[in-house]
Amino acid sequence: MLLWQPASTRCEKRTINGLTYDFMMAPGSEASAEMLWYIEEKKTIQTAEDVTHTLHNTYSLRGAKIREPLPWSKYINDAINRWGGKAEVLMAQHHWPTWGNDNVNKLMKSQRDLYRYINDQTLRLANQGYTRDEIAAMFKLPPSLANTWANRGYYGSISHDVKATYVLNLGWFDGNPATLDELPPEEGAKKFVEYMGGVEAILQKAKADYDKGNFRWVAQIVSKVVFADPNNRAARELEADALEQLGYQAESGPWRNFYLTGAQELRGGVKQLPTPNTASPDTVRSMTPEMFFDYLALHVNGEKAASLKSVLNVDFGGEDRVSGKRRAEPYRGGQR
Repeated sequence: MLLWQPASTRCEKRTINGLTYDFMMAPGSEASAEMLWYIEEKKTIQTAEDVTHTLHNTYSLRGAKIREPLPWSKYINDAINRWGGKAEVLMAQHHWPTWGNDNVNKLMKSQRDLYRYINDQTLRLANQGYTRDEIAAMFKLPPSLANTWANRGYYGSISHDVKATYVLNLGWFDGNPATLDELPPEEGAKKFVEYMGGVEAILQKAKADYDKGNFRWVAQIVSKVVFADPNNRAARELEADALEQLGYQAESGPWRNFYLTGAQELRGGVKQLPTPNTASPDTVRSMTPEMFFDYLALHVNGEKAASLKSVLNVDFGGEDRVSGKRRAEPYRGGQR
């Protein structure tokens, strides 16, 4: 967990091209190395992605470390205290500017309270014994926050941000020992289908629930059938229909994308498309030695290499051990 530091220890002023920038570091908020700043002559705050016109993700569905809503809210509060009295413009990534001191402060305060509320109320309910999914299902923003357009979940969502806050503080285990060592998805699905009377019995009931509009349950239950029998066309089509309906109803853009992409893959299969190579030569050259060896370790097949031993001689540049002379081009964080 992030150790909080006063704003004065995270701020620095610089003059750049005749303008005075007041920088404030905000590590561990939207990003691990986030930074906000204020341009004095323009009376403008740049809030990066800590204050925008939507609820952000404290957990990205694509997969990422969970972000902490508590320090996030405190950084916004620091920005209000430091610049809120004089700012006339607020800019941020991905969205339109906010004009006027009253509007700037209203936006920042609503976002501050939004992330603090998610943190505090999730933990309040957790302390009362509620589990991750129970809290997400019962969690409601108060009208003062829910009715503010910038707090709407058309990007992030209250549900998965609440779950992220729970996992961040308490981990994945819900306290039920039956969930400690569950069967993996395919094996568990086959037993689930068997216990419910087989595929046809499940699909018959699921179709009736679909007609009643119980799309969440239909997607959840028919997914078991698809895992147990991936080639069952009727099951794939029914789950796709349910996911499609959930996608049409989703306020969150990422949720909608996942629902509709899932429906498309159920109907047409998973397309084998090219994927970007994040380990490009430029990326590798930019790594520090420590990062490079950590990167190499991730590519070792542990089972195959378990009993093997190897010795590597790595030349980092610098002084030649034989001649004692300085090399022409020493290693500097990936330049060689």
